[in-house]
Amino acid sequence: MPYINVQIISGESREQKRELVKQMTCTLVDVLGKKVYFNFDCVILDICEVRIGDFVFIAPGVHIYAATHPRESDLRRTQEIGKPVTIGNDVWIGGKAIICTGVTIGDRSVNGAGSIVTKGVPCGVVVAGNPAKVIRETSC
Repeated sequence: MPYINVQIISGESREQKRELVKQMTCTLVDVLGKKVYFNFDCVILDICEVRIGDFVFIAPGVHIYAATHPRESDLRRTQEIGKPVTIGNDVWIGGKAIICTGVTIGDRSVNGAGSIVTKGVPCGVVVAGNPAKVIRETSC
């Protein structure tokens, strides 16, 4: 059963907290395909669209980030930015992998456990490492 953890910055009023919770929980995943399996302890930060295709297996502890922060410290105090994340069909994401903002993962790809996926992944490949790199082809 999905659940949402929301962390609120201290010092905000009760009304501001309520509004933030409404904004943060309005969408968990914008498009969720058929037969998608999430194991426990997964996190999705979704200020932008997150699309997950059909028959996707997401192992324990996977983090998917469509949200990030500006590089400039002054802007970080007031802004959050994001880029959409798209996960194709028949994808397997190994345990504790991190999918960063703006990434598209191609159909029938495998993302190794602990991988940090910072760039797009072509279809039909296995990627692993930090940052994730193609280590072999499967079928596209």
